[in-house]
Amino acid sequence: MFKIPKITGRNAEEAFASLEPQPVACCNWPEQYPYAPKVAFRMYHTGDRLMLRFDVAERHTAAKVTADNGEVWTDSCVEFFIAPDDSLYYNFETNCNGTMLLGARKSREEAEHAPAAVLARIKRETTLPRGEAIELPEGDNHWSLTLSIPPSALFKHGIADWSGQKACMNLYKCGDNLPVPHFLSWQPIDTPNPDFHRPEFFADVVFEE
Repeated sequence: MFKIPKITGRNAEEAFASLEPQPVACCNWPEQYPYAPKVAFRMYHTGDRLMLRFDVAERHTAAKVTADNGEVWTDSCVEFFIAPDDSLYYNFETNCNGTMLLGARKSREEAEHAPAAVLARIKRETTLPRGEAIELPEGDNHWSLTLSIPPSALFKHGIADWSGQKACMNLYKCGDNLPVPHFLSWQPIDTPNPDFHRPEFFADVVFEE
């Protein structure tokens, strides 16, 4: 079981620096999509906030979507899926300019998108221009995204504090419409084609008290 530490009394930079980066490196469909950018995440919580940072190094970086709950997965995108129980999972999908799609889902097809008020409570910081269309030259591109997620972002569950919560999760990197599409995961996925909406491949996690 993956433990998400509780860290208080430090600023975000100090807290993230104390954690070992976890690679998002499972290239589950190598024959179809062999390209694998370098991606890692670090995660901790403060009780009232889940802090998540992605660090990405890739050849192609672009974002055309600038409105929340749009098709951000077509851009250079990182994703965090979490299931607090067996009833629903939530997909936090964020492109490199900080635009987010958030849904409460029973499956890929059965979803309720988060209202604007919920999305507004999720703080997003990116090292690229926030909310702008982006297309970087091909090369050694690096960017980072930091999310600060309150428990209320799980808007169908009424969770008040991350402390002590148990859940399942997986994290991903994709870019469906980039010049070289790619689909990476933290935990391996055993399906014939890319499919991140598979809770049966999530890993068990616990948020430390």
